[in-house]
Amino acid sequence: MHASKYHINTLKEAPSEAEVASHQLMTRAGMIRKAAGGIYSYMPMGLKVLRKIEAIIREEMNRAGAIELLMPVVQPAELWVESGRFKEYGPELLRIKDRHQRDFVLQPTSEEVITDIARNEIHSWRQLPVNFYHIQTKFRDERRPRFGLMRGREFIMKDAYSFDRDEEAAQLSYDRMYEAYMRIFTRLGLEFRAVAADTGAIGGSRSHEFQVIADTGEDLIVYNPESDYAANIELAEAPCLIPERAAPSEALQKTATPDAPKCELVAEQLGRPLTDTVKSIVLATDPVEKSEPVKIWLLLLRGDHELNEIKTSKLPGFENGYRFATEEEIVEHFGCMPGYLGPLNTRKPVNVIADTTVANMSDFICGANEEGYHYTGMNWVRDLPEAPVFDLRNVVDGDPDPKGGSLRIQRGIEVGHVFFLGDKYSRALNATFLETDGKPTIMQMGCYGIGVSRIAAAAIEQNHDSRGIIWPRAIAPFEVVICPLGYHKSETVRNIADTLYAELQAAGVDVMLDDRDTRPGIMFADWELIGVPLRVTVGERGLKDGVVEIQPRRASEADRVACDAALNHVLETLKSL
Repeated sequence: MHASKYHINTLKEAPSEAEVASHQLMTRAGMIRKAAGGIYSYMPMGLKVLRKIEAIIREEMNRAGAIELLMPVVQPAELWVESGRFKEYGPELLRIKDRHQRDFVLQPTSEEVITDIARNEIHSWRQLPVNFYHIQTKFRDERRPRFGLMRGREFIMKDAYSFDRDEEAAQLSYDRMYEAYMRIFTRLGLEFRAVAADTGAIGGSRSHEFQVIADTGEDLIVYNPESDYAANIELAEAPCLIPERAAPSEALQKTATPDAPKCELVAEQLGRPLTDTVKSIVLATDPVEKSEPVKIWLLLLRGDHELNEIKTSKLPGFENGYRFATEEEIVEHFGCMPGYLGPLNTRKPVNVIADTTVANMSDFICGANEEGYHYTGMNWVRDLPEAPVFDLRNVVDGDPDPKGGSLRIQRGIEVGHVFFLGDKYSRALNATFLETDGKPTIMQMGCYGIGVSRIAAAAIEQNHDSRGIIWPRAIAPFEVVICPLGYHKSETVRNIADTLYAELQAAGVDVMLDDRDTRPGIMFADWELIGVPLRVTVGERGLKDGVVEIQPRRASEADRVACDAALNHVLETLKSL
């Protein structure tokens, strides 16, 4: 490709709403252009990146035995009603009506449509297992789209769906997809982690996220550097930090703590470590039957710990959801405003739950249910009845791993997710097949998603500097750019550049020759911004010494290489990128 025949339109400044590097740099590099909030046009340079990502995904999905099809963006609402998700999915599901006032949705995902296909196409055990996938535009009506392609409303996703005879076979399909994803993200040239994850709104019982490591990531990953353990912080088990409860050594005492509604202020006033304090979090669960009362729950965590809301949602009694209690409900049950709440002497009975670490604390400090006062020397059994114990908190950096070593935390960007669904959708849509005994049997399902457009953004978040993008070779819009200085003025420069360009093309390299009549500084700045992995500079000054300059995007200096060795040098350098 010659630059003069390509669309290159770089910008000096990013739009004011671009907060993260990928949004700023993709806009400046001319890869995306905003059409509306969270909706973008993919310009030629950006589309090339997406197509390279898609090609790797297709190769590995096909290698794993998946079969490509293409499902519609607009889906009939009755399938979503049948699965129960038409109402459950929430406002992110864009619901529309056609001219006949029939309900449709813009697909955020395709479990319903693919299950409908399966129940109509698969009749016998002989047709299983099967795994269908497609790469298609999705739409989720994000309340606040931001960060460019990281959290847009319209995006490109690969989603796959496996169908099996039983759970054992379905787990094998899951494992095949897990391994395929490991190969995909390795080939993309990204630093990533596969982490155990919560199944969320999709449902199912087994789940892994694939997280690209980046400081700007919205997700927190818990991992052990000494093992292969990794989990999303929502799912990571927080260990009890106190091996066994010590005997009481202090008397229970109500202590004045004026103007100290937070554990940090209480600890400071009393001259005690924050780890001696216990915080109170009051939740409410609304009844299924209106005639029943609202249940009030008091969750106890150590003062330096934070509540994990995903773990909380799985507590017994929280099956139908929960909310934070209102001030009116708190005063009614505790006789006190938030800030001084505790489990002792509540006005009305509440359901107390202790985090695993709190359950082994002794002589701790907690609210006295009276403004300006806390109890010190609080102990289980002596002062408080034992409470149900659950893991309620987020892991913190440095927590011990029960299997050895310490847990660390890093940020990541979720770019892929694999789920074992079981029969969540196949049962709802009655997707059955005839087993060997002739009886109808519900299919077991898995689903597997990859955010194609998000990968492009995540790659930039992980690979950029002050000058622009640094693409991994596998997904760069071009692998090599040849920058001839004076292409239209010097026949020698032009001949060397054209020859090298033809040789690289013949060797299968995706190469751009910048034959624009522009100043070297502008030319170099454009390609550093765009992020092509390798630049070859051909100029009269170097040619006087019989050399061209070859510089990887990450390198601070160029190698001066003899013209007749340039091709081999480029090919060898590309192998290391």
